[in-house]
Amino acid sequence: MKYAVLGAGAIGGFLGAHLSRAGFDVTLVARGAHLEAMRSHGVKVIVEDGSSFVAHPACTDDVAAALSADVTFITLKAHSLPELAPALSGGSGTLVFAQNGLPWWYLAASGRRLESVDPDGVVAASVDLGRVIGCIAYPATEVVQPGVIRHLEGNRFSLAEPHGTRTPRVTELSAALARAGFKAPVQARMEHEIWVKLVGNATLNPVSALTRATLGELLGDGGTRELVRTLMLEVAAVARAAGVELEVGVERRLEGAARAGDHRTSMLQDVEARRRLEVDPLIGSVVELGTQLGVATPVLSTVYALTRQLDRSLTR
Repeated sequence: MKYAVLGAGAIGGFLGAHLSRAGFDVTLVARGAHLEAMRSHGVKVIVEDGSSFVAHPACTDDVAAALSADVTFITLKAHSLPELAPALSGGSGTLVFAQNGLPWWYLAASGRRLESVDPDGVVAASVDLGRVIGCIAYPATEVVQPGVIRHLEGNRFSLAEPHGTRTPRVTELSAALARAGFKAPVQARMEHEIWVKLVGNATLNPVSALTRATLGELLGDGGTRELVRTLMLEVAAVARAAGVELEVGVERRLEGAARAGDHRTSMLQDVEARRRLEVDPLIGSVVELGTQLGVATPVLSTVYALTRQLDRSLTR
């Protein structure tokens, strides 16, 4: 069985390094200085206890190498998918999508499409839903320098077939990830996990990007903590209107995030690196779905507008 990781940045490189160390045949697809460092020196992962290991998977910038694999993990940011989608129409292997926000496959399986997630429906039109396994990645990681990834916390990759069935391919993938050292439960109720994670990503990410604050700083201040709380309640209201009642309350979510201390959210890392931000997949999708369902999101809409402007200033 051949594996590939398309978009081997912080999460993808971390995943690929563990698969390689466990003896799997895996190819990482990346670009730039990070790719060159991984090619020359391997992928170094600094783990939670301060120790580290180096893995030496194959590394390339050729997307075709990923599509020739039996299983390809797609760990690119969600806003990169529409441009990539036509290339994904080739091949016959399983495609494991591990994006934040409201995933296109989750929406497609429920008969919905959001312009903020899948503009003009290009992803759904290019990728056969029958090839797709959905994935939610929980590890907190960051690229501290080209070829070096720091793992801060978490080792779970939840998996699900788009329609919730339990198939041999998804159970085999779960077993492979477990062999690589991860928790990889197969879920039938992936929509709940999608929304629980989105409650944090749609709120903590943009506020941290706008303020340049770590999670500890954000939630240690009464004003910004209350802002995040208000945002989370708006996201939870949209989830409820979509038929998902969150079992993890907002206060519990805030406490969990506060324990991350000096963690810099992925969007804050993107701001610091002057990369394009995941504005529409993380925030715009909730605002758009709220509009469709008749749920007002006034504070989230304001934060969405501010974060879009920040993104324009970074990529100008």
